[in-house]
Amino acid sequence: MVVDLLKPFKLHLKEGYKLYLIYGKRLFDILFSLLALLALFPIIIIISLLIKVIDPGPLIYKQKRIGLNCKLFEIYKFRSMPINTLNLPSNKINTKNLNWLSRMIRRTNFDELPQLFNILKGDMSIVGPRPALPSQKNLILNRRKNRVFLFRPGLTGLAQILSYDGMKDHVKVKYDTKYINSISLKADLMIILKTFNYLLKPPPIY
Repeated sequence: MVVDLLKPFKLHLKEGYKLYLIYGKRLFDILFSLLALLALFPIIIIISLLIKVIDPGPLIYKQKRIGLNCKLFEIYKFRSMPINTLNLPSNKINTKNLNWLSRMIRRTNFDELPQLFNILKGDMSIVGPRPALPSQKNLILNRRKNRVFLFRPGLTGLAQILSYDGMKDHVKVKYDTKYINSISLKADLMIILKTFNYLLKPPPIY
């Protein structure tokens, strides 16, 4: 249980915040993801049909990620890349030759929608540090040192709403650590609202 995992660490959380972390956060994840799936169901169906028509192949892309307590799990995404694309972080993949649908779902982050099922399964949370790839050794090492892996990875997080191109691993972990030391319903709602604001921004022009 989360309460047992927290015992060896002195988190700077008020008592009410600990109650949310131990009891409320998982309930919030389940309710929010169910509501999101209901609200976004038409979009999910349309994207699924378009992927099948435009680029026949697997609809869902499964990728190994590092989760709670450093255990591996399979993260779900709508497939936006050609089959047999190398298993690399998004910022290291060449996306120049993608079709219009792939570019659209990546730009809007609609490719992440299947992760709502990861949340229902308990692999992930709505808000938390984004799950690392096993190949991101430096990020994993820094997160181990800062006990970030005691918490479920998130669909969105503090580092994501404050992100910029080329953000270093130690900066990501700084934001991850800041988040886990201030977890509350208010903080989660603020990050969710700022995520919508982030997604509405136009892409940078180079």
